Amino acid sequence: MNAPFTPPAPESLACEPVVRVRRLSRRFTLKGVLDGVDLEIRRGEFVALLGRSGCGKSTLLRALARLDHEAEGDGEIVVPERRSVVFQDARLLPWKRVLDNVILGLSGPDAEARGVRALLEVELLGREASWPYELSGGEQQRVALARSLVREPELLLADEPFGALDALTRIRMHALLKRLSEAHRPAVLLVTHDVDEAIELAHRVVVLEQGRVAADIAVELPPDGPERSVRFAALRRQLLGRLGVAEREAAPTLISSGDPP
Repeated sequence: MNAPFTPPAPESLACEPVVRVRRLSRRFTLKGVLDGVDLEIRRGEFVALLGRSGCGKSTLLRALARLDHEAEGDGEIVVPERRSVVFQDARLLPWKRVLDNVILGLSGPDAEARGVRALLEVELLGREASWPYELSGGEQQRVALARSLVREPELLLADEPFGALDALTRIRMHALLKRLSEAHRPAVLLVTHDVDEAIELAHRVVVLEQGRVAADIAVELPPDGPERSVRFAALRRQLLGRLGVAEREAAPTLISSGDPP
């Protein structure tokens, strides 16, 4: 069994952020969902976003994806033009085969070749002609990742992309997302309810509370050994405390074997 993944600090942390949010607010009623959020993410940096249900995590992600044009208010949102979103549901078109789903919207003579390379990266080479219903849940989500990364986004937004998968498949998908994010080096914002997932994957964990950033914590863990377990447990307790969850209420995530789902 492989040691859990500890993401290396990206080399570009000193560069200008590709995502910059200032005083972001969003109201659906008299009560604000987002209330003056500030956030920066640099190229190659992986940020996990935690918070209780209804705190505005998905609202923030939709604003960064430019799917909610009323979210900016008096604030500022700067995001790159090349951005992709991966949702909890793979959202594959059932009437299109796998390769056609991957290259959906792409143009140019090399579109199919790029799609094939993307399927190779997610270990689905040979399934180009399959229909979505022929794939497992994990395979469908790998196609969704291929579709997102084939466009070489500068920003990858992931809204609980593994929430619908079983525990073992979800953990194996962590290794895949880690490998792909290292290879393509987009800025990544992962919305998740899973504290362990956030610690395993992210360079930073941001906690939203009452529409504001309540904590922005660097994840600094040694690659393996007893010290890693001690620091992991301490960070887990800290984040669970921020979320108002007793540690005994949160079952620990299984350690990934690193095998593909």
